[in-house]
Amino acid sequence: MTRFMLTVHVLAATVWAGGHLVLSLSILPKALRAEDPRIVHDFESVYERVGLPALLIQVVTGIWLAWRLIPDVGAWLSFGSPIATTIGVKLILLAVTLALAVHARLRLIPRLDEGTLRPLAFHIIAITVVAVLMVVAGVGFRTGGVF
Repeated sequence: MTRFMLTVHVLAATVWAGGHLVLSLSILPKALRAEDPRIVHDFESVYERVGLPALLIQVVTGIWLAWRLIPDVGAWLSFGSPIATTIGVKLILLAVTLALAVHARLRLIPRLDEGTLRPLAFHIIAITVVAVLMVVAGVGFRTGGVF
């Protein structure tokens, strides 16, 4: 079961991180050059259908996998071992992801126009960096920890 959950977790991570890399490195520069927020909106409306379920799958499988490694949930943020540190870092990155996503979804995207494109660009870049850091932290489980 662990192999299956890890595989599903990694596949969901590729969708989440990969989609944000495409958005940051391809779609966003085009939208900024054209000063056209519809370019981002069009991508987001398609990507959300797979990106948000991928994030949810990562959360569910990530919690399951963390519990398999450290059954004491209270130790997840103890930073007392390389594995606990990695779990703690991933949980912090998840909190940052959720905060950025909620802010963008509730405040920026509903008011998306030429004037809000640059603040949204900051969010897109930030969430992409966080997604990549989550992948890097995930590799830490196999390589001995984040640090």
